Amino acid sequence: METLRRLPLTDCDVIQKLEQISDISTLSKEDRMKYDESIKVYRDRLAIMAFERQKGQAEGKLEVARNLKQMGLATEAIAQATGLAPDVVGQL
Repeated sequence: METLRRLPLTDCDVIQKLEQISDISTLSKEDRMKYDESIKVYRDRLAIMAFERQKGQAEGKLEVARNLKQMGLATEAIAQATGLAPDVVGQL
């Protein structure tokens, strides 16, 4: 590891990743399990946030489509503007 630190590329992502991997490999079995669990929790949170973001975007599209429909815009135009399927727009 000391050799890696002496290299001129210490700011490089690859070197940092190698350092991280080598540190993980030295963990005890118990610490490795804790580490793996923390990574799982972190990834789960990222997935939940991504889902919520997509859900919010979909709800936003539906709201815009409803507003455009109330304004009397044609279903095809609303579908094209929002990216929603025409049958979805028609059901609003």
